Amino acid sequence: MGNTFDIRLESLANPAFRAPVAASAEQGSAAPTRGTFYLETFGCQMNEHDSEKVAGLLLARGYQQVETVEAAGLILYNTCSIREKAAQKVFSRLGEYRGLKGDGKKIAVLGCVAQQEGEDIFTRAPWVSLVCGSASYRKLPELLAQVEAGAQRVTGLDNDTDETFETEMTRRDNPWRAYITIIEGCDKSCAYCVVPFTRGPERSRDSNRILQELKQLADFGYSEVQFLGQTVNSYSDPSPRKMKFSELLIAAAQVPGIRRVRFTTSHPRDFGRDIIEAIESVSTLCDHVHLPVQSGSNRVLDAMQRLYTREQYLERVSWMKAAKREISITSDMIVGFPGETEADFEQTLALIDEVEFDSIFCFKYSPRPNTPSLKLEDGISDEEKSRRLIVLQERQREIQRRRYQRHVGHILEVMVEGKNEARGQWIGRTSQNKTLNFTVPSAVVPAAGSYIPVVTTGSFPNSLLGEMVI
Repeated sequence: MGNTFDIRLESLANPAFRAPVAASAEQGSAAPTRGTFYLETFGCQMNEHDSEKVAGLLLARGYQQVETVEAAGLILYNTCSIREKAAQKVFSRLGEYRGLKGDGKKIAVLGCVAQQEGEDIFTRAPWVSLVCGSASYRKLPELLAQVEAGAQRVTGLDNDTDETFETEMTRRDNPWRAYITIIEGCDKSCAYCVVPFTRGPERSRDSNRILQELKQLADFGYSEVQFLGQTVNSYSDPSPRKMKFSELLIAAAQVPGIRRVRFTTSHPRDFGRDIIEAIESVSTLCDHVHLPVQSGSNRVLDAMQRLYTREQYLERVSWMKAAKREISITSDMIVGFPGETEADFEQTLALIDEVEFDSIFCFKYSPRPNTPSLKLEDGISDEEKSRRLIVLQERQREIQRRRYQRHVGHILEVMVEGKNEARGQWIGRTSQNKTLNFTVPSAVVPAAGSYIPVVTTGSFPNSLLGEMVI
């Protein structure tokens, strides 16, 4: 995959950052060259950050990253198993490269599908050399050594419950915005979710290590950080400090040089008032909360094993709406869960009308391997699931049209992300995580990664339009 930004290596074992390292065959490396690799990532921010860790380990080992499969000696697919037919998509992609092993190329399947399918991958795609789940990335150097030595089938499939998934080296793709994993795994066991199987139980990182990593990032010029976790607000500090999640947020926001702190994804059961109070009191904490609800029906929520009720979810929303600072709320929804009636679906529609989310990610239910919902009768047709999904999306689109229109005429601070040359507009992101495309005076060239004021002049359901304020 191509990289828009400079690549930087961070050593967790060494407080200092390494100098920028280019991921191309033309530039050398501090370590002896072992070959080239191509890395493709599927999924969410967690997967993207996992790929940064994997690339960091490979670059530190002397590999060089290339942008095409054809130029690579090692091909890695970092996979996600959350979406429907994820495994089939991976095997379809692997099938396209059936003959590459004969050319001396090595193929590796990483991440959630690797953990989910395990050694069955070798049976279905015998040209694969390495299958490695995310909990085993720390062991990648020794696993790769086995592949380099000619081993045909190498696996790393342990879900180590004693360690979080830290790696010695992490590559940073973006020179201003960085991810930091603070908690791995999940203990919630939602009926539809494969994460507890692919990522293991919850284990949190030491708050001292998290803040040390954040200070390193700030020293190297990063100004925005996003804390990551499958249930990020379930964070439980294993250090003697025993920092609460809200206390960790405040401590992160006070690190010199950090302008924005984000976090995702939160679970409603562990979402307390103290998180809202932290966002209220510290402007560096972004005024955006992603709080998946999944359904507006208590009956469906109970079947999903979500551990909260509609009323409890709406109570948390009321806390955010009563905050002194306006907080953008986004969410996830599943339609067509086994047993969901039309009345249940109507309750979901009523909930989004009441909350008025700034955006939602919505999906049709699909059975995932190793999940409790497999035991439920999935009697809703795919056509009906699709109909409900369309109705939900159209209802939400109208809500977003109204929500985004409210920003017109307001001055918002954006972090500059780049420029759309075709439209002659610059691209920025607000504290509420909204995209704002804007124009600037002809003599002005805003620096990527800088923060500038923009007056909003127009709106769309998914973005804003504006002009830089001089």
